[in-house]
Amino acid sequence: MADRMNVCRDRKPIYDIVMDTSFSGLKEEADRLSLKEHKICIVTDSNVAPLYLEEVKTILSGCCRQVSVFIFPAGEENKNLETVKKLYEHLILEHFDRKDILAALGGGVVGDLCGFAAATYLRGIGFVQIPTTLLSQVDSSIGGKTGVDFDAYKNMVGAFHMPLFVYTNLRTLLTLPGEQFSSGMGEVIKYGCIMDAALFEKLENGEIIDRMEAAIGHCIACKKVLVEEDTADKGRRMILNFGHTFGHALEKLTGFSGLSHGRAVAIGMVMAAEVGESLGITEMGTAARIRRVLESYGLPVKSGFDFAEIVEATALDKKSFGKTLNLILLKTIGDCV
Repeated sequence: MADRMNVCRDRKPIYDIVMDTSFSGLKEEADRLSLKEHKICIVTDSNVAPLYLEEVKTILSGCCRQVSVFIFPAGEENKNLETVKKLYEHLILEHFDRKDILAALGGGVVGDLCGFAAATYLRGIGFVQIPTTLLSQVDSSIGGKTGVDFDAYKNMVGAFHMPLFVYTNLRTLLTLPGEQFSSGMGEVIKYGCIMDAALFEKLENGEIIDRMEAAIGHCIACKKVLVEEDTADKGRRMILNFGHTFGHALEKLTGFSGLSHGRAVAIGMVMAAEVGESLGITEMGTAARIRRVLESYGLPVKSGFDFAEIVEATALDKKSFGKTLNLILLKTIGDCV
């Protein structure tokens, strides 16, 4: 039986996150949206399409009047307004109206781009998240933050737009390349750093890999708490940005193609911990603990760039306030400011 969590706003449920081990329950979720007279466009990328597109298309075809497909080249370098423009053109030619919906099938890039298109097409249409990577399942598919990169600036153009539901098929992780799995582990480790010392200790002891389903569920529950507490990302939810300011700068410096998001954030977490220690905010030895855990899951801990170069690259990060950067720093593992 699938696990289900409600995400609420002002204590009222706004959508469900469903965790399952197949796509068998996807039809039931889609049927709840009453789409028999409406259309669905599945948005996916060139990596995911050969793996899951036909299965998902067949399932959704039984829930609506018509299913169309938009496939774009995989990679962060394609998460931009040019790809969104092509998606708009596809939706216009397919005569999508405000009662039709989009379905994001893929990882964080697909979810962010599809969600942004849904938020802006015809001033907003519905969309659903079907995350297929570890990173998207534990983080980017939850919370309604959507966006695309603009030139060299990460997620500079975006909108808050909540999905109608999130359907997570944990079996999709079995086809995930090793580098993509380790990239997702960077986000899992982040949750341990910012909220849960016990989770971090399990990661240190190597207890997570054999219990990934429980770990994913735990991370989803953590993000659900933060999203419900701070829907607009202006308060405590911002702790989810631990490691991201430096991480986004590294993605920018590598042209969004040389370093995946999770791997960039891994390096960014080490840098943030080192900055915290140098300021006397973070308990000494924390950076070394984070470094060891990251390395044990195949993640990088050094950038190859000069520190001053990285700081300069943060100048137009969306987390900056004028000339001041807003950094999330740890006091100790599980406790941040």
